[in-house]
Amino acid sequence: MKTDIECCFGALALELAPGTLASNLAMDQAHAAELVVLVAADLSRFVPAQAPLQLALLGAHVDPVELLRPGWPLHNTLAELAARAPGEHEGARMIAFGCHERKLPAPLTPDADLVGGPLRLLPWLLRGPRELIAPLAEQLENELLETGMAGAATALYAQQRFGAKVEHARYLTLHDLVAMMALQYEHANLAELWPVIEASLFEPDAERVIDAPPEPLLRMSGGTVRMAMLDIDAWADAGLAPEHTTPEHLAGNYEAFCARQRQFEALLGAHHIVVEPVPCRVGSDPRELLRR
Repeated sequence: MKTDIECCFGALALELAPGTLASNLAMDQAHAAELVVLVAADLSRFVPAQAPLQLALLGAHVDPVELLRPGWPLHNTLAELAARAPGEHEGARMIAFGCHERKLPAPLTPDADLVGGPLRLLPWLLRGPRELIAPLAEQLENELLETGMAGAATALYAQQRFGAKVEHARYLTLHDLVAMMALQYEHANLAELWPVIEASLFEPDAERVIDAPPEPLLRMSGGTVRMAMLDIDAWADAGLAPEHTTPEHLAGNYEAFCARQRQFEALLGAHHIVVEPVPCRVGSDPRELLRR
């Protein structure tokens, strides 16, 4: 009888010193193979001894938004490559993916335009029989955030190979990362947008609406965000201007609305959430147009 195979996704989080960047986004295959041994040692306190599980690690660091995309594409690509690696039926093993001739497979290559943040993540996964992965995943959800500090050897190795000033290194599940990002969005005055992003990850067929003037007006359904695009007259006519806006402040408030709209579009795009602009004219009902 065929055994059901499942994966548990996580990340090694590197918190860089303020105002610093890593010199290298990725390490070569030989160094990635050395790092995965250190990661396996760190995770061994959670994994049952002799469990026939596979640990796969990407020897490159990415921005959080690169992991938090609908369908978890980076982790699923890692899982597909791990499943195709030699030794599929040999029980416990470690698999590392690093650069060959200074290149990674395209789906695993970090986005060089997303390197400015202080939190960098190395995705990893544990793969094995469902009866082992399910309780292990639950245990990691309960314990990893509180007890998942990386070993000193792991942190130092990552720091040296990436040319980075690492202040903290710890292990996270994807749910831990989602919770952290929710707080970051709240602190960045983006709390209205986060439920849309979170739904795209966990409930892609769900409907989410932002209808909270002066925020942009949008509706997510079927994994696509439809955003109302309005000129200043249509914007005012739809009641999207801040309450008590005076005529002399109308243009300035509209410019602020447009800037906020561009910010939302950029963030949704970074998470690979499709944004469909919906032109709305004076006299139309933008909320109704978004439902079509």
